[in-house]
Amino acid sequence: MPAPGSDDPAFHLYVDSADLDELSAILPHPLVYGVTTNPTLMRRARLGRDDLPAFLDRVHALGARAAHVQVSSPDEEGMLRDARASMELAPEGFVIPKIPATREGFAVGSRLTADGIDITYTAVFEPEQALFAATSGAAYAAPYLGRLARDGVDPFAVIARMQAILDRYGPATRLLVASVRSRDDFLGLLDLGVGAVTVPPRLIPQLLDHPETLESERAFLADSEAAG
Repeated sequence: MPAPGSDDPAFHLYVDSADLDELSAILPHPLVYGVTTNPTLMRRARLGRDDLPAFLDRVHALGARAAHVQVSSPDEEGMLRDARASMELAPEGFVIPKIPATREGFAVGSRLTADGIDITYTAVFEPEQALFAATSGAAYAAPYLGRLARDGVDPFAVIARMQAILDRYGPATRLLVASVRSRDDFLGLLDLGVGAVTVPPRLIPQLLDHPETLESERAFLADSEAAG
């Protein structure tokens, strides 16, 4: 985690989408750190590999500080090639490669972090995977809250255990929790002290546009106008 006074915020809020219309309705905003994507989101947005350069250009222009892009190869050399190719499509440090938390993925990620590259290990489901992400120097480890719940475990208990492991063995690695379905999920993750959360675009208004605050604003503005 950043030291006090660092220009890196203590918490990173990401938007999980590859839909440029959705992203353009949210960004730029100083509270939103960046954008996370995966092949499924890219396919839903009807974006292929050839569309990635233009997508990254647009997201960068919208003020995102980082964009997470997943590798698409299963073998070590292919993952390494995919990661380096994606980073070359944008300014230095903007693209954060997403590497699956597999045996091969940890080998690739360790090679990248040894070169000073920020990476995310994705599809993290077990506490030991968070440990390996930390000890191999990853910037993020990404568990899926909704998927854990679907698998019949207590997702918050699992993520709390992961966070405790990072606090002990790798405080420089953040949990980047994905598959967040509700404001209650988001608040529950804050209670656990996770360093980053990525949310679907539909959740942003629930987090930033609170009805009582908006109503108070309207009342203040009305009173200001009436007072002349």
